[in-house]
This record gives sequence, C-alpha cells and structure tokens, in this order.
Amino acid sequence: MSTLAILLLIVLVFLISITWTRLWGAPWAPTDMVVVHKMLTMAAVKPGELVYDLGSGDGRILILAARQFGARAVGIEVDPLRYLWSQIRIHLLGLRGQVRIEYGNFFTHDISKADVVTCYLLQGTNNKLVEKLNRELSSSARIISSVYTFPSLSLINKNKKLKLFLYRKQDTN
Repeated sequence: MSTLAILLLIVLVFLISITWTRLWGAPWAPTDMVVVHKMLTMAAVKPGELVYDLGSGDGRILILAARQFGARAVGIEVDPLRYLWSQIRIHLLGLRGQVRIEYGNFFTHDISKADVVTCYLLQGTNNKLVEKLNRELSSSARIISSVYTFPSLSLINKNKKLKLFLYRKQDTN
C-alpha cells in the first residue's frame, strides 16, 4: 500500500469518526480542562460517587473525576476510535478499578446508578435526553451540562461565564 493510500485511509477514517458522532448526539469537541474541573466542582462530586459522562470522548472528565475527586466514573462513547483511545489512556494511567468506558449509544445504556451525569451535547440531543434522565436518575442525582441547557429540569446553579448549568431531575410531585 502506498503512502498516499495510507494517508487517504487515515483521513477517511477521521472524517467518518467526526460525522459518526454527530449522527448520535454531538460532534466531538474536547472540553477545556479548566471547564472540566469547574463542572465537577459545581456538581460537588465526592469521593466514591459514581460519575457518568455521556459522550465521553477521550475520557478527560472521567479521568479527572477519578484522580482529583476520588470518584468512580463510567463513560459512554459511540465513536470507536475515541472509545479505544479512552481504554488505552485509562489502562496506562492505572485507573481500571475506578474508571470504565462502555461502547455504544448512551440512550440505550442504563445510567440509574449515577450520582452525577456530565454532558456536552447539542441542544436537540439534550431535549431528547430529558425523559431518560427523569426516568432513570434518583432524585439526588445531579446533571451538569456544558453550553447547552435542559429547560425542563430544575436548574440549581449556573456559571454564565463558562456556560455551565447544574440541574436535578424534574420534581414529579
């Protein structure tokens, strides 16, 4: 195989990877580490709590939740390249006992054990996700979203500058 053919194959795989994630909820856009830290701080993540990251990308939220907050963390990622990359990072960092990545569509995964759910998705995806959050999460679970909102959830805090929104599921009383 020629160098040009290999290069074209790499570019094709990369383009499919970018397009693939958008079809399932959002394109991959890595969150700045300052914002990741603020998300976890705003959500008041405590040692031993279970953090779910929906569309976990390269695993940065999960890794920080485990290393700096002492949390257990689960990521759900639909992009096979980022899923594999996250698996490698978690293994190399020695976090296998604390962090795991599940491959697939987060709409089909059970998130009912989550204490905290983090997401940086598109507004349309958030709108579709509300029903799942209300159905599966406990009343004490916190949801922290970057940039896009959940208008029908109970907003408990926001950071206008960083565009972070902290919610609890809708009260069913």
